[in-house]
Amino acid sequence: DQAIKNSAAYDTEISGLVLKGKSAEALFFDVAIEDLSHAAALFRPIHQLTDGVDGWVSLEVSPLLAYDTASTLAAAKEIYARAGQPNLFVKIPGTKEGLPAIEEAIFAGVPINVTLLFSREQYLAAAEAFLRGIERRIEAGLKPVVGSVASLFISRWDVAVAGKVPESLRGRLGIAIAKRAYKAYRELLGSPRYQRLFNEGARPQRLLWASTGTKDPQASDLLYVKALAAPFTVNTMPEATLKALADHGDVGEIVPADGGDAEEVLKEFAKAGVDVDALAAQLQDEGAKAFVKSWNDLMKVIAEKSSALKPVGAR
Repeated sequence: DQAIKNSAAYDTEISGLVLKGKSAEALFFDVAIEDLSHAAALFRPIHQLTDGVDGWVSLEVSPLLAYDTASTLAAAKEIYARAGQPNLFVKIPGTKEGLPAIEEAIFAGVPINVTLLFSREQYLAAAEAFLRGIERRIEAGLKPVVGSVASLFISRWDVAVAGKVPESLRGRLGIAIAKRAYKAYRELLGSPRYQRLFNEGARPQRLLWASTGTKDPQASDLLYVKALAAPFTVNTMPEATLKALADHGDVGEIVPADGGDAEEVLKEFAKAGVDVDALAAQLQDEGAKAFVKSWNDLMKVIAEKSSALKPVGAR
């Protein structure tokens, strides 16, 4: 979306689609699906080499659908069918209304990236939706291999409590929340329920660290990367963070399966007056609203570009 907003890189495609009389949203998905198809092709050798474990790209459904189960499911199916790429995740937010759509999408064989997760409880709800979808596929005699990741957003926690907690807790909340979720993730992977699915040929929904760029200028630019190096996880770093890791990164210790000091740190935040459950709900709601604002801004830019690029006689 930044490229559409801030450059002329997509003007040729937009001008060609304008003549077909499409809406801003239809224009966006035409351009985005074509773009993502090229990206998916670039990553396909990795996808094939890892037997479908890695080499994925993602495209979200309209954030306007975050609280509409039926429309979210229909949009996810349409995006995946139109793209025709086996290594495309469709992003669905892990809101209360999004969870049934996630289960149904997994059952339908649509790979899903569950977004807007902020806590252990929200992660477990997303994992439950995935598991039910896979279990239903097995019951229906369908292949139980459908890719999925559960994206837990990290840095926004520390932004939310900045200046409101003791200095000793600065930059530690997001990491503690992530470690707590990681413990639940590892316990779930080792559970009899998951083992039964593994025996049927299923693969796990992986836990993904999102929003791992450091927002605090006084903190390490690799704060969340170094602290959250953990087996069976994915870290989607911003470009600047990825370059920093390549330049001066040293991962060091990995997160222990039991979550390490997560609960001790979270107790300190509770003493400082932080209600983690309430804040998780607030962050998810604010995240959904922020996505909507960004989406609406993008639609406005596309509409303005469409008007400007439309031939004079067609205006």
